[in-house]
Amino acid sequence: QVHLVESGRGLVQPGESLRLSCATSGINFRIHPLDWYRQAPGKQRVLVARITMNGTTDYADSVKGRFTISRDNARSTLYLQMNNLQPEDTAVYYCHVKRGGSDFWGRGTQVTVSS
Repeated sequence: QVHLVESGRGLVQPGESLRLSCATSGINFRIHPLDWYRQAPGKQRVLVARITMNGTTDYADSVKGRFTISRDNARSTLYLQMNNLQPEDTAVYYCHVKRGGSDFWGRGTQVTVSS
């Protein structure tokens, strides 16, 4: 059974940093591309960052240069380092993996950026 558990929620001020983690189980972590999505209040869930099994990364334009996705294959854990956070980054952040044609999501972790 696939489990994705996000952590690292927080309330921060603009310009501050936060690091999210996603602990996984039930998948062959090393072979899967992994994603971070976010969903702001009243908006659709959108892709924030993706990392392939080889470590190639891709980012939404809105977070390029500020966010860094990474993976620790030994720990089966996905990370999202978020720097220079802004109010528009306020959202619930979800990790995601697709396995065997099915989508698996964590429950999400709340990030709030406010002065």
